[in-house]
Amino acid sequence: MRLEELLAQKKAAIIDKWFDVVADTYPADTAGFIKRQKDPFSNPVGGTTQKGLTGLMDELLGEMNHDKIDSFLDSIIRIRAVQAFTPSKATSFIFSLKKLVRNQLNKSDFNEYRILAELSELDLKIDLIGLMAFDIYMKCREKIYQIKANEEKNRTFSAFERAGLIKELPDSGPELA
Repeated sequence: MRLEELLAQKKAAIIDKWFDVVADTYPADTAGFIKRQKDPFSNPVGGTTQKGLTGLMDELLGEMNHDKIDSFLDSIIRIRAVQAFTPSKATSFIFSLKKLVRNQLNKSDFNEYRILAELSELDLKIDLIGLMAFDIYMKCREKIYQIKANEEKNRTFSAFERAGLIKELPDSGPELA
């Protein structure tokens, strides 16, 4: 039996354990809520994460469509980028899938050379998804910093304008008074 077929049979269990890994990256009380509350409206982080992980697993076992992977990752990583996660902490859940997959396989599965080769190929796919997740995280953080910089610039401009130190001309940018 091929690795994809073995993993497809155990997909629900793998996704459940993977979801727990993601939830456990949050503080204990938040993790408990994310795991307990199944309603996606009451728990949008949990619902979004569950949907994203399911889609990622489908792509890992299927075509590896980069646009779909990007979409599933974006929904998860965007949430983590606005929280207090470091880049490694925000994306590490991707790499935890390697261990979860191995834990779901039987010892006899590892005796087959084909399974070992397919497992190496799966590891490369997981690494690719991890790198994609890091790129998404960095884009989100860059956008956050850009928004903060623009807010600070606008606040400073407004303060100078109120103080009469700057006036804006109709067809040009700010000018010193």
